Amino acid sequence: MKNYKFLVVVFLVFIEVINAQKKPNVLFVAIDDINDWIGPLGGNPQAVTPNMDKFYKEGAMVFKNAVCAAPICGPSRSAILSGFLPSASGVYGNAHDMLYSEVVQRNATLPEYFSKNGYHTLSNGKIFHKHGTKNGKTDFGSWAYDEFARGRRYNNDKANSKYLTSSKAGIISGKKSPEFISKKSKLSWGSTVDTFEETVDYAVADWATKQLEREFDKPFFMSVGFIKPHLPWFVPQEFFDMYDINKVIAPEIDETDLLDIKTPKGKQAFYATGEYKWVKKHGLEKEATRAYLASISFADRCLGLVMDALEKSGHAKNTIVVIWGDHGWHLGEKERYLKSTLWSEVIHTPLLVRLPGMKKGQLATQPVSLLDLYPTLVSLCDLPAKKNIEGHDFSGILKNKKSKWKHPGITISATGTSVLTEELHYIGYLNGTQELYDVKADPLEKKNLIEDKRYKQEIEQLKSYVPVTRKKASKEHYGKVKNYVDADQDETIKQHRKLYELQ
Repeated sequence: MKNYKFLVVVFLVFIEVINAQKKPNVLFVAIDDINDWIGPLGGNPQAVTPNMDKFYKEGAMVFKNAVCAAPICGPSRSAILSGFLPSASGVYGNAHDMLYSEVVQRNATLPEYFSKNGYHTLSNGKIFHKHGTKNGKTDFGSWAYDEFARGRRYNNDKANSKYLTSSKAGIISGKKSPEFISKKSKLSWGSTVDTFEETVDYAVADWATKQLEREFDKPFFMSVGFIKPHLPWFVPQEFFDMYDINKVIAPEIDETDLLDIKTPKGKQAFYATGEYKWVKKHGLEKEATRAYLASISFADRCLGLVMDALEKSGHAKNTIVVIWGDHGWHLGEKERYLKSTLWSEVIHTPLLVRLPGMKKGQLATQPVSLLDLYPTLVSLCDLPAKKNIEGHDFSGILKNKKSKWKHPGITISATGTSVLTEELHYIGYLNGTQELYDVKADPLEKKNLIEDKRYKQEIEQLKSYVPVTRKKASKEHYGKVKNYVDADQDETIKQHRKLYELQ
């Protein structure tokens, strides 16, 4: 009888191992602050992104209307990785640490959920947003993974002073400008002293290529996070050289664009930012455009290293690949050079997904959210459904791009909510200001239709998706502790994250 029970246990373990081996791996690649200026999305035809182009053509699905869950790094990543919108987590700004959120304290993050369900998880680069901790170290999100590496090194990715342009320092092409716009402004660009192989993102890509050479006894969930094109736009000169400054075309700006966005009291709601005025005053539109394009091409090169390594490995045929940006960026549109708005330039960001067996590139138009990645990957990898998170499973679209999709794309900021469908884009702010755009007839969102009575019914329907209540950020969320960029990672956090206790 004892031998029988032993054989049953051995058999069940064997079956579990076999099932685990059948599950697909996941390669989860994040690109920071990237808008739709990539070849597959066509946001800017000047963009040179051969590796994303290849990935699309050889079988990935590209989501034309993918939106971020929040228009700034920390809240966006917190939403993607937790499965909860800012309105549920209370994470609205980069100073808000998701670890203090009640829902995150009770629920496994995406990589933790994969760990709980038989995957080996590993990460390098920017996936979670960093925060300083009370003991003088840094939380990079290492606590969420079985293995964690760090690509950043001290004093690298610095600009060559001869080519530096900086709004904060008041420097243009290495020469002092008579003024700076703000000590808080971060708009800057220039070629680096470092070569491509000496940059942080190259180190992250190189780490990923080495991991893909490994054999794993479990399916893996590998996160790879590239920092560029996040500011500062400091990349090697070879990437600037890909764009002839005399041929670069900056986005066309309509300086009447903000006039029809009114507060409830009838006043103009938005004005040109200091960065925009500084760029315009010094005629730097083409230079800024070129620097951003160069940074995108740099990130694309790093991505190419990882994708080439995957194809050469034995994992390619059983790996789901997800390439995503945390949010977009303005390059002069709406008179600003920054993020953290609810307009199209920021809420739209790349989302490319390839499942094993996909051989032809496809373009999907459904307005999916990056929040939807959590439930979708859980479904694709046949893990137990996590029913309490807020995203929606879009695996059906991946299997048939014509699948019906009833959900709009929701983006929540500290000041309001964006609701996007394939036809309309509604924005409602906490102060009562509202906007509505016909995204097909007016893709640049220049004509605010909020006062057009023909859309009254549609506006009410879109407003129904705006959260009725918004979770207040805990006081512990706020950045009372310095962000120790170059401090060691805080290894004490993981001991408090007991997977068996997390939902």
